[in-house]
Amino acid sequence: MSVIIALAALALLMLAAYRGYSVILFAPIAALGAVLLTDPSAVAPAFTGVFMEKMVGFIKLYFPVFLLGAVFGKLIELSGFSRAIVAAAIRLLGTRQAMLVIVLVCALLTYGGVSLFVVVFAVYPFAAEMFRQSNIPKRLIPATIALGAFSFTMDALPGTPQIQNIIPSTFFNTTAWAAPWLGLIGTVFVFCAGMLFLQRQRNKAQKAGEGYGTELRNEPETAEDLKLPNPWLALSPLLLVGLMNLLFTHWIPQWYGKTHSLSLPGMAAPVTSEIAKLTAIWAVQAALLVGILMVLVCGYSAIRSKLAEGSKSAVSGALLAAMNTASEYGFGAVIASLPGFLVLADWLKNIPNPLVNEAITVTLLAGITGSASGGMSIALAAMSESFISAAHAANIPLEVLHRVASMASGGMDTLPHNGAVITLLAVTGLTHREAYKDIFCITLIKTLAVFVVIATFYATGIV
Repeated sequence: MSVIIALAALALLMLAAYRGYSVILFAPIAALGAVLLTDPSAVAPAFTGVFMEKMVGFIKLYFPVFLLGAVFGKLIELSGFSRAIVAAAIRLLGTRQAMLVIVLVCALLTYGGVSLFVVVFAVYPFAAEMFRQSNIPKRLIPATIALGAFSFTMDALPGTPQIQNIIPSTFFNTTAWAAPWLGLIGTVFVFCAGMLFLQRQRNKAQKAGEGYGTELRNEPETAEDLKLPNPWLALSPLLLVGLMNLLFTHWIPQWYGKTHSLSLPGMAAPVTSEIAKLTAIWAVQAALLVGILMVLVCGYSAIRSKLAEGSKSAVSGALLAAMNTASEYGFGAVIASLPGFLVLADWLKNIPNPLVNEAITVTLLAGITGSASGGMSIALAAMSESFISAAHAANIPLEVLHRVASMASGGMDTLPHNGAVITLLAVTGLTHREAYKDIFCITLIKTLAVFVVIATFYATGIV
């Protein structure tokens, strides 16, 4: 019964998200409804001590990233930089390659360490302009960005600095470059299968006479008579953000050491920070600030008249995206604390093959919590020792466990209630009904990829 309660809460939230209801409202309703059916006396403590604690903790850490990412994307849009890059790409590659260009730009940024949430804000203006000029349905933008930002560069490509590729290293004593050949095979599979799917969807829409669309929301606001800058100048802020993110990631630990104690005259007690846990967040924030300053300096004449309204729009979008994702984070924390979740986790231990066991466990928990990193952390914290023991018994290198866990976390995590999916749809001005079907197909490709990698390892022994 406890398992049914947990799954029912998940189903309710997914249904609410798909039908267009606010996740900010329905995440606590679904989570606390499950608590009510499990232990009525725990509803209030669970809301304050678990849901709100996790929700506020997420906002505390990540809201500046959402805000700076939204401002950066809005400035890229208002300055005409997005239109300049799109015009150059179309001149160079033609309109047939619009989807490929967006996927590659997203991949470049995420492999450079830029948060996928930031990528959504930064790339959307380019994608909207390119899809409009190429007459590709706008509803395909989310799936295209998802393929570039939420898939192979997030967890498959060796060396990616995304958190989904870092978490397994702490459990298996591996590095971000674990199982490089298997990672490359998974990358090629996801990229090729994803591009074939997107092209098929585009061709179907073209045959049906479907264009970019009408009655659209959240469209980029670039003045039609704006003199476009040089495309290399327009591209430079994106490249600068990626480069500065890498540099700040290297510099921050050197500046602050392992821990830093802040003590100011008006403080009752010093505040101690663990720098390793904050480096990635601080690095992205600093890199975005540098990118914002560059766009302001290089494109101020075009931005000046719309800066006030544009900044309001960016802040509004950042607030909505951050609150949606934070609500999801709180929901996942409540569900993970219920007995039904623990029963499900124990049941998953009975799958005999260690790699298949790990893949199914991680991707299911990521799907239930709506978080790749959250689901993987829960799974590995509870079961990494048993995975390691089974791998040693079967002569499976721990590098393979790392790659399978990382790729599996990016499988079913993008269900309708996933925070990144909700953010992506909010930023692009689309609904689940309009665009989620295509995102789900990318999700299926990602999920299949991890089993392709497992089959490849058993067939060839390649690592």
